[in-house]
Amino acid sequence: MSSRIVVFGAGGQVGRAAVAEAVRRAHTVTAVVRDPDRHPGLAGAGVDIVPGDATDPGSVAAVAAGHDAAINASARLDVPSEEFFVAAAKALVAGLEAAGVRRLVTLGIASTLETAPGVRVMDAPDFPEPYRVFSQGHAAEFDTLVSAGGQLDWLMVVPPMDLDAAGPRTGTYRSAQGTLLDGTGHISHPDLAVALLDEIDNPRHRRIQLAVAD
Repeated sequence: MSSRIVVFGAGGQVGRAAVAEAVRRAHTVTAVVRDPDRHPGLAGAGVDIVPGDATDPGSVAAVAAGHDAAINASARLDVPSEEFFVAAAKALVAGLEAAGVRRLVTLGIASTLETAPGVRVMDAPDFPEPYRVFSQGHAAEFDTLVSAGGQLDWLMVVPPMDLDAAGPRTGTYRSAQGTLLDGTGHISHPDLAVALLDEIDNPRHRRIQLAVAD
């Protein structure tokens, strides 16, 4: 069944893959970016490109109105990681609920997954400090979503460390709840998009980190 899906961060590589997979499934997509003029090739059949801000609940509500589900692949490298991802989580919860959108699938990062009970990849003593700081943003985003009330049905899909922009679409992947799959793991952008859209079309997991890999 065709749905209307709003994709935040649609101009990035994962966002573009999600848009392409949604169109492949005959969904109608609203692609949200900060500056549409920087992404002239994104709009097309079944895709409208609009300006928006994933950290502003009013903007989220405005662009998400009338949609069935949302995907969040947004990121900012010019803003402190924790500041951005917490603000986005709060804005998406508030804005999507205001717009009547009940399903959110958001993109996580492998370093927040556990290698043993209570031990995350980012907790290793030799984990590079700059990456730890960035990872903390996603960890705080997850904590914000967990603590949020309301009716939003959310899921954080977490790709492995080896995320392959040039890899093919196989249409298959494996998954695990909250734990790393096979060390660094591997998945292509198109197959990550398959995982994101599968959880839109047929939601099977809720309010967890879902690790995916090929």
